[in-house]
Amino acid sequence: MSKLLKPNPELANLIHAKCVGLSNWYGLIPELFPNAKYVHGIMTGSMEPYLKKLRHYAGELPLLNGDYGSTEGFIGVTVNPGLPPELATYAVPPHTSYFEFIPLTQLENNDAAASSFLNPVGLTEVKVGEEYEIVITNPAGLYRCRIGDVVKVVGFHNSTPEMKFVRRSNLLLTINNDKTTETELQLAVEAAGKVLEKEKLEVVDFTSHVDLLKEPGHYVISWEINGEASEQVLGECCNCLDKSFVNNGYITSRKENSIGPLELRLVRSGTFQKILEHSLGLGAAVSQYKTPRCVGATNTAVLQILTENVVKTYLSTACF
Repeated sequence: MSKLLKPNPELANLIHAKCVGLSNWYGLIPELFPNAKYVHGIMTGSMEPYLKKLRHYAGELPLLNGDYGSTEGFIGVTVNPGLPPELATYAVPPHTSYFEFIPLTQLENNDAAASSFLNPVGLTEVKVGEEYEIVITNPAGLYRCRIGDVVKVVGFHNSTPEMKFVRRSNLLLTINNDKTTETELQLAVEAAGKVLEKEKLEVVDFTSHVDLLKEPGHYVISWEINGEASEQVLGECCNCLDKSFVNNGYITSRKENSIGPLELRLVRSGTFQKILEHSLGLGAAVSQYKTPRCVGATNTAVLQILTENVVKTYLSTACF
């Protein structure tokens, strides 16, 4: 790159001066790109935790959520791009692929892997208010592929379903009769992050897994934060995480001690960069990479990266 690029001291000084003049880098994007009209990108699902920081950098620029696509095919068009990303809904374009939807009640009542027992419904048969897993048959020859996305039908745009992304179907923390989704995990981290703000710190990235090596099994949340917090605040964060999981299965299991106290693990700065590099080393595309919010027991390489970079651990003392 040094052969292609040449230093530009004037531009470097200009950027430095603009950054120095900002308060905690608020409004960085419009300051560096004064002609920018909006910020466009994927801001739902596993990307939603970064919205707060993106809003900080964007300042007064509106955030426009992108359309809904996957490797298997194009799934949805943003219906109202001016809405906040948290409220984004998508209309299904019926001409791009053949879409089917598995009612979530079927997945909960049957073995999720036993496809022969599932009865998907068509595009016009979905019901408003219900949640479904998407199945795609595309023009490239992919036949009835379960892409693993769970959506909620919120209405119809003309005659095609209008839906909201809910979560990945395989991202579940479960030990006993608890079922904790990616959305619940993100809400718990957001609540605990507000406690961390007492010391003007924030969560850079996070993931979770279930530890069944100890009896009873318990949830483990791994955090990378942007500084050093006091023991007291981190203990409060751990308790807040534990109390933020409000599904009946988790609460009941904690009361009965069939699920142990939640464990918060702080990892070194750069740990999630190592996880990214590991995924890229396996052939993943950087444009498709998403931080794994729930690390399964079979993903030993990522679990090892997390374990090797733990600097502090905290066990919840919250009462149920």
